[in-house]
Amino acid sequence: MTIAAISAALLGSQLLVMPVSDRVPELKVDVMCKATAADDKAMGLALPQSFADCMRDETTAQEQLSTVWGTAPVALRDRCEGEATAGGSQSYVDLLTCVQMAEWAKSPSTATRLRGASKDRNSQ
Repeated sequence: MTIAAISAALLGSQLLVMPVSDRVPELKVDVMCKATAADDKAMGLALPQSFADCMRDETTAQEQLSTVWGTAPVALRDRCEGEATAGGSQSYVDLLTCVQMAEWAKSPSTATRLRGASKDRNSQ
């Protein structure tokens, strides 16, 4: 009985190691994905985004956020969370983009350089 209590106490203490603010916020992206899929369909887009594709993008962004969220400054996390949930829409893609843009703005020399299409593109 004592061993079980000690084990439970140790397991419980491990679960409390990560403060709530260090966890990626839980967003209700399904609402946004349903609305996006409906809007795309209503507009008759040639390549509308499906609900499944939207959810896949959001899940991928959430997974990527889990690797960088804890290292981002608290002020940045708060600002980006506010932007990603503004107007009632919630998106991990928006949240990830905000964090990545802030990191890029901080040190653009280490960011991946994007290359646009040009007539000289293949000559480099």
